[in-house]
Amino acid sequence: MDSYVSEDTLAVVKDIAIKAGLAIMDIYQQDFSVYEKSDESPLTEADLAAHKIICEQLKQAFPTLPILSEESTDITYEDRKNWQTFWLVDPLDGTKEFIKKNDEFTVNIALIDQGRPVLGVVYVPALGVVYLGAEGLGAKKVEAGEETAIKVREYPKEQWIILGSRSHQSEHMVSYLQLFERYELISRGSSLKFCMIAEGAADLYPRLGPTSEWDTAAAHAVVVAAGGVVNDKDGNPLRYNKENILNPWFFVHHKDLEIPTCSE
Repeated sequence: MDSYVSEDTLAVVKDIAIKAGLAIMDIYQQDFSVYEKSDESPLTEADLAAHKIICEQLKQAFPTLPILSEESTDITYEDRKNWQTFWLVDPLDGTKEFIKKNDEFTVNIALIDQGRPVLGVVYVPALGVVYLGAEGLGAKKVEAGEETAIKVREYPKEQWIILGSRSHQSEHMVSYLQLFERYELISRGSSLKFCMIAEGAADLYPRLGPTSEWDTAAAHAVVVAAGGVVNDKDGNPLRYNKENILNPWFFVHHKDLEIPTCSE
């Protein structure tokens, strides 16, 4: 596995994510009102176009590694339970954001080894921004051709900056926020919330609702490479390739930051 975690791999995966993002943007820039309500929606078309590009190019570059994508509905747990190292892909995360055309959707590609995300690339096609990171290599943000090292912020400054979902605010989140004396709540779509933690733009992202493994894996790898954690309510890192693909509640923050706990 070690040979896959490298700057070369990051560069290849970054290029694949960008190509998938360009295909998404071709559809995103169209007039959605011309589509009829059917399976051939702009969202479906964009999702499948990105899936096809990512899977084809990952297979070409890394022919021995299997791929699990959100669109891989035909792969059962029996098929994948013995996978040690594989790609976990969400071709288009932030479906509501795509439909609303607010630019907050992402392409996500992660390398999973022994249940851990060890390398990840998150591309924000509408903004032209890439976040990437891997074990032992740190995390970076690439914007307008400029590559910058990023790190998770260690402590809140004057008040907590807490991230919430653009589309999924829950009563659990409302209750959890009452544990903070002073905070600012910022809403963002998709895996952008992880990336804001990774680049030190916010302190905490509590997710007190359902997500799937492909929603979190790539950005999880970036956060860890930037000095953060993605832990469940018991303080354990999220694990991948479980029989149940759903994640438990989780919290994203600097590895040394103490946060209020809550129970489901």
